[in-house]
Formats: sequence, structure tokens, C-alpha cells
Amino acid sequence: MMLFYGTLSDSFGRRPVIMVALTIYTLASCGAALAPSFGALLLCRALQGMSAGAGSVIGQAIVQDRFQGADAQRIMSHIMMVFGLAPAIAPILGGWLHVTFGWRATFVFLALFGTVMLLAVWRLLPESLPRDKRHAFHGVAIARNYLKVLGHPQFVLLSLSVGLAFGGLSLYIGSAANFVMEILHLPETAFAWMFIPLISGMVIGSAWGGKRAARIPATRMRAIGFGTMLAACVLNVGYTASAGDAVTVPWAVLPLMVYTFGLAVAMPAIQVAALGLFPDNRGLASSMLAFIQMMAFALVSGLVAPLLFGSAFRLACGVAVGLVGSFVACQVGNAMARGRVAAA
Repeated sequence: MMLFYGTLSDSFGRRPVIMVALTIYTLASCGAALAPSFGALLLCRALQGMSAGAGSVIGQAIVQDRFQGADAQRIMSHIMMVFGLAPAIAPILGGWLHVTFGWRATFVFLALFGTVMLLAVWRLLPESLPRDKRHAFHGVAIARNYLKVLGHPQFVLLSLSVGLAFGGLSLYIGSAANFVMEILHLPETAFAWMFIPLISGMVIGSAWGGKRAARIPATRMRAIGFGTMLAACVLNVGYTASAGDAVTVPWAVLPLMVYTFGLAVAMPAIQVAALGLFPDNRGLASSMLAFIQMMAFALVSGLVAPLLFGSAFRLACGVAVGLVGSFVACQVGNAMARGRVAAA
């Protein structure tokens, strides 16, 4: 659904699409809490996922509607900080709800959360896309816009750069059980050893980058981020190569914290640059960026991670390969932009 929410918001406005999506999400959460069978639960979960895709896509479009340059980069850093905190808080909260009140309590909480978010959007979120800047909801025109975005080499390369860099994060998330229990030889209650460094690095990097977005140019911010991720990969590959099967905490996870710090510093600048290529189709561009990023995340965690199970060294090398691909895509995309400016 990430492919469509941005386009819908370009035609009908940001606020109405978010409110409809939140309404469906809240009703689906209620349905999951009351589900009489596994099939009904699965259907409600699918509706939850389909409606939840609206937030990140339209949120990025709203940032582009209301902010430019360093301000947009700062807000994107704050958004990334929230997305970093969520995976750390959610399992802890869900676990306590499940143990204390049973599995249905999780969906009751999500229904209440959806209601609060719906009320917050209704009362606090103004429309950021004026009617005179909206596009007609016409199939041919929408298809033409999709092709225009997908046919823009710089946008595709910058989106791939984001997706491949996030691939390092998804590689360890997809390998979490194997990494913690088989490689580190820790119990199933010790997943915090991996997730806390991953999330802490992203939160600290987002906070650092957001505060300095107005003082440090985007090109330098990208360089700092990629340099930090490179240092993390060198440390990770070097340590896992020397330690072999004897990797231990905290040394096996500290490079992950450094990597996600650099990720949070570099990515907002790249995302803002990609979305800025289509000022008249911000929603659609946000949809495509989010879709490419999530597809890369899913493919790496679902297909690549199982191939690297059982070896900390192979996982470290996988992250390094993804980083190289991300850097090359970013550099080629920026070179194309400089070439167009020079030609003009």
C-alpha cells in the first residue's frame, strides 16, 4: 500500500487519507482483539498492515510540503529517531501486555492508540497540500507520473542508496534469533544485547544530525554518515575475522551501534534530496522511496540473511557489501545531478 498512499494524498489531500487510514487501522485492531478464529485474526492483521503504511509515506510528503533544505533534513532526522525508538519499545510493551492480560490485550492497546492518533490528527494536523496544487485522480495521468518517477535515474539511485544502507540493519534483524542464540550463545531472553545497540545508535545519530542540520551542509553530513558506517564495517569485519567462532558481547555488537549512528546521520540528507526532485508529486515520490526502501529491507532480511546464518564474519561482510553498493549509488546519483547543472 505504500505505493498508493502518496498518490492518493496528491489527489485528495494529506489529511483525509491519513484519517481514513487511521480509521481502518483502529477498526482492524478492534477486530483483531475480538477475532473468533485465526483466519479472522489474520485478515484483521492484514488490514492493520495495509492501513499502517500511510503514516510514513504521507508524513514524509508533509515534511516536503512545509519545510525545505536544512529544516526538512532536521525534521526527517526527528522522524527517524521515532522510527528507531519504536522497535525497541514495542516488544517490551507487547510482552508485558501479553503476560499480564493475554494476547488480546495487545490489540486492545493498538485500538486505543489508533483512536488517540485519529483524534490528534483531527485536532492538530492541518492540511499541507492546498486544493490548487492537487492532481486529478485520473488513471492515465497517475500511471504517467509513476513512470516519470521510476524513469528518473537520480531518484532511483538515491532510493537504492537508502535501501541498501538500511539493508545492513535488516540483515541483523533478519538474523536476530540465529545471531543471539547460535553465534553469541545467549538465551532467548537476551535479545536486548543486539537491539539496544542498534536502536541506541540510530536514536543518538538522529538527535545529533537533527541538531546540526542547519550548520553542516548536506554533502558533508552524507560524508560524515558514510565515513562512520565505513569505520563500523571495518571494525566489525576485523573483529569477527580475528575472533572466529568466539565472538562475544559487547564487542560483537558495538560496531552495530556505530553503523546505525552513521546511518541516521547520512540518510535524512539523501531522502530529502530524492524527494526534492519532484516538488509537484511529493506524495508519489514519497511512496516510491518508501516502497523501494521497504522492498530492499524485506529482500535482505528474507533472502540474504538466511544465506549468511551461522557466521558473524559473513554477516559483517554482508553489511559491508551493502554499504559499498549504497555509497556507489549515492555518488553516481549525485554525479548525474552535477552533470545536469553543468549542462544547464
